[in-house]
Amino acid sequence: MSSVVLVTGLSGAGGSQAANVFEDMGWFVIDNLPTDLLDKVIDLVHAKGSSIEKVALVIRSRGVGEDLVAAIRTLRDTVDDVRVLFLDAADDVLVRRYEDLRRRHPAGEGIGVGDAIRAERRTLEPLKAEADLVIDTSDLNVHQLRDRITDLFGADVPQGGMQTTVMSFGYKHGLPLDVDLVFDCRFLPNPHWVDELRPKTGRDKAVKKYVLDNPHSAEFLEKLDGLFDVLLPGYVAEGKSYLTIAVGCTGGRHRSVAIADEIAARLRKRGIEPRVQHRDVKR
Repeated sequence: MSSVVLVTGLSGAGGSQAANVFEDMGWFVIDNLPTDLLDKVIDLVHAKGSSIEKVALVIRSRGVGEDLVAAIRTLRDTVDDVRVLFLDAADDVLVRRYEDLRRRHPAGEGIGVGDAIRAERRTLEPLKAEADLVIDTSDLNVHQLRDRITDLFGADVPQGGMQTTVMSFGYKHGLPLDVDLVFDCRFLPNPHWVDELRPKTGRDKAVKKYVLDNPHSAEFLEKLDGLFDVLLPGYVAEGKSYLTIAVGCTGGRHRSVAIADEIAARLRKRGIEPRVQHRDVKR
């Protein structure tokens, strides 16, 4: 067996949709798996003659026992590729989802939905800390969540490395939710104030030259190279499977785009093939 993904998180954050996506991608999926059956399922999948190569196990919060974190750590020692996906969402979004569905929260016996969500969040904090990847579904519809999971799990993580994403964004459109490192490049001169550059983006040669030829950009990128010299090997040594690097400017169309593309180019020279996303370039 090559891959095991444990899907868990807050009730209402998208566990059912995630299970459907993994199933559509051809993974063997078990939904609502009790914690105490985790090792038994893995043994069955490992059994001689089993043809199952990719398994997604969805563990609901009511099935999360105190020993789940320990079980995950034991599983990491016995299976080469184990990833934990934690689905999260803001409290007010979860409350609205439960009100729309008119369903009782599984942790809501005798208390309101808001209190149940907060209690569940406290219970799941150790599990969230164990996760390889946290997806905040607050602003994602079903189709966007599908695209996000497909993008992350549709291809295998490079052997001995990380699946790395470099993203540009605009601060005025909000911070991206699911990122590991955020760098602010608003200290650089803004091409928006140059009439001939304003309608262009950071992918155009003229804008890229304007941004990258600035001596502050060169110094910034040099400092990032030194930081990556320390961080990237450390992340790999710790078994991190995913890394998302976000670069922000005001609108997400000029400076952050040019800098993100340059960071991606430098990562490629290190033997890392990152995915590049320009979240706000078309706004």
